Amino acid sequence: MNAASPAPKKPALNARLFHFWLRLSRPMTLGMRGVVYDAESHAILLVRHTYVKGWYFPGGGVEPGESTEAALVRELAEEGNIEILQRPVLRSFHFNRAASNRDHVAVYFITRFRQTQPHVPDREIAEARFFPLDALPQGISEGTRRRIAEIFENAPVSDEW
Repeated sequence: MNAASPAPKKPALNARLFHFWLRLSRPMTLGMRGVVYDAESHAILLVRHTYVKGWYFPGGGVEPGESTEAALVRELAEEGNIEILQRPVLRSFHFNRAASNRDHVAVYFITRFRQTQPHVPDREIAEARFFPLDALPQGISEGTRRRIAEIFENAPVSDEW
């Protein structure tokens, strides 16, 4: 005979109030970046935004109720018309002190993908292009430059963005 397992207990009111207070007093933001790497041409996808100078890996913020991988799929499609063909590899996780004292960024490595069409400039992304690792553009953001060194030059991985 199968005994039904008891329903999980609801946390006590004090615990629920404490967790509610934590959400208000210590909100954390989470983002992700995708290192889209074309092994055949030894090139990576970088984007240039309309609202900030420099070149970055595509990515952005994780929305409430969204996983980092789902956010990655959404952002890569929006920013570079990239469709992921194989589950991305989580390479590193960083504290982004420059953004806020509660911001964190997950970095994924993508090698199996297809670009459905070239990116057309829009209000957010002025340009999205693949650059060979030996011919990167001027103005790469410091965080992006550090991730390139960690992934492709075996530099030690920093927990800071």
